[in-house]
Amino acid sequence: MATTEPRNVLVTGGNRGIGLAIARAFAAAGDRVVITHRSGVPPEGLEGVTCEVTDTASVDAAFTAAEKIFGGPVEVLVANAGITRDTLLMRMSDDDFDAVIDTNLAGAFRCARRAATGMIRKRRGRIVFISSVVGLYGGAGQTNYAASKAGLVGLARSISRELGGRGITANVVAPGFIDTEMTAVLPEEQKKAYVGAIPAGRFATADEVAEVVRFVASESAAYITGAVIPVDGGLGMGH
Repeated sequence: MATTEPRNVLVTGGNRGIGLAIARAFAAAGDRVVITHRSGVPPEGLEGVTCEVTDTASVDAAFTAAEKIFGGPVEVLVANAGITRDTLLMRMSDDDFDAVIDTNLAGAFRCARRAATGMIRKRRGRIVFISSVVGLYGGAGQTNYAASKAGLVGLARSISRELGGRGITANVVAPGFIDTEMTAVLPEEQKKAYVGAIPAGRFATADEVAEVVRFVASESAAYITGAVIPVDGGLGMGH
């Protein structure tokens, strides 16, 4: 899936976990990569800009800073930044719900809207939203998170209809259980239960998700838009 020339790739929340694996995959393929992070310093070997995706001015400033680093507009946006505030429906506060929607869904919207400006001018672009199997499969204690991740599907499909004729694609990659620091600390019995529900019989690696994202953003995937691509070992079975 090598590209003909390096592209300008922005990965939100690219300082750890799946986002970092995605950023490193694009960089290894020869693309120019900038990640966004809320605080601290970017990972070694990657350029970073600070961004709070819940704030339109911060998103605009982050894109402007990235464009200066690139010397041109963002050509590939991977909207990965997200949070969780899991709790049962009856205990979930308005703030628990609103914060997750504002970051995971509205944050992705703000970034896609800003990225589209440059993509429309160039008449080409790739937008990839990182959702979750939970977005379509559902998850007890995750009504806010599931709603935010399901919303990305409607967002991608509407963008596809608006901008598809301008050489811009918008797709959703929906990972299942991934082998990360977060899942590593789960109790052994819980991990076994999760693995038992996955037809592939294991968790995915972050690199496996990253390679799917890179394919969707490649020239080989120019005719794929508005799609939901699961990377979940069969857990969701296309839900």
